[in-house]
Amino acid sequence: MSDEQAESADEPVDADTADDPDAETATESETEEASGLQDGDFVRLSYTVRTADDGQVVDTTSQEVAEEAGIDEEDHEFEPRTVVIGAGHVFQAVDDDLIGKSVGDENTVEIDSVEAFGEFDPDDVRTVSAEKIDEDDRYPGAHVTVDGQQGHVETIIGGRARVDFNHPLAGEDLEYDYEILDVVDDPAEQAQGLLGMYLDHAPEVWIETDEVEEEVQVEVEGDDDEDPEYETETQTVEKETLYIEATPTMTMNQQWLFQKQQIAQQIMDRLDLDRVIVQETIDGTGGMMGGMGGMMGGMGGAGGADVEEALEDVDVDADEIVEELDEDVDLEE
Repeated sequence: MSDEQAESADEPVDADTADDPDAETATESETEEASGLQDGDFVRLSYTVRTADDGQVVDTTSQEVAEEAGIDEEDHEFEPRTVVIGAGHVFQAVDDDLIGKSVGDENTVEIDSVEAFGEFDPDDVRTVSAEKIDEDDRYPGAHVTVDGQQGHVETIIGGRARVDFNHPLAGEDLEYDYEILDVVDDPAEQAQGLLGMYLDHAPEVWIETDEVEEEVQVEVEGDDDEDPEYETETQTVEKETLYIEATPTMTMNQQWLFQKQQIAQQIMDRLDLDRVIVQETIDGTGGMMGGMGGMMGGMGGAGGADVEEALEDVDVDADEIVEELDEDVDLEE
């Protein structure tokens, strides 16, 4: 027996594959698939979503496609987006299609209307009192909110309005064209990508390990028969901290205003961070304060007649105030 034969004889034999010539091929196939993208991977996508019937652009990361489609959304950044596979950031069919793919791959995924924005429900087209709609929005096509539900006006006749509360794309099948541009491994880029997805705006971010003093409860040694006692002790601990440089666009974003706690928590959970600190930098030359100071200085230098006129404007008796001031001066003397 040769050395190679001896080594082969010493290797353990898998009982499940010994009698199956296709088992080794299947195992190699599974290994190859696992080497592609998997759930939890951060990927940067460029994509365009269109309606299957008429090709209407629903969403896109391309500025050129947006301009051709006549989409002009203020403060919307048309650029590739970072998503987490399997986290529900894209349609389920797209999530499934991304598994096993690699950077550079592209595809078109068909999205059924049920998975997209739901089927059209005739019962969601209702007649309501026109008084429930703001006067400026009482015209066909207006997007309105009635009793907490969003819809669009179909018709208004007299004091009644016909409002469709279905999603504007209800009943529409979609086509999702995508290309995988990159895998995002850097935690700061991952955080920035998630913020960009949530807010349509990606502020500057960075991650630091901070030393923070915290008060913790520590057990005090005592008799074994007694219940343990605790005391508060200050300890220095390390905190993985995501810093976000707030911008005016971010601070005015409605989703951030109402869901910043949830957004920050999702980012911390996804990236295993301890905390998020949002900081705001205000730059300026002091011109506003200088202008205000100048106005106040001008008022202080005004003549007595101007002061009396100002007091008259606010319905204050100037003579009474002057008399009170004179009395205070006499008392001080």
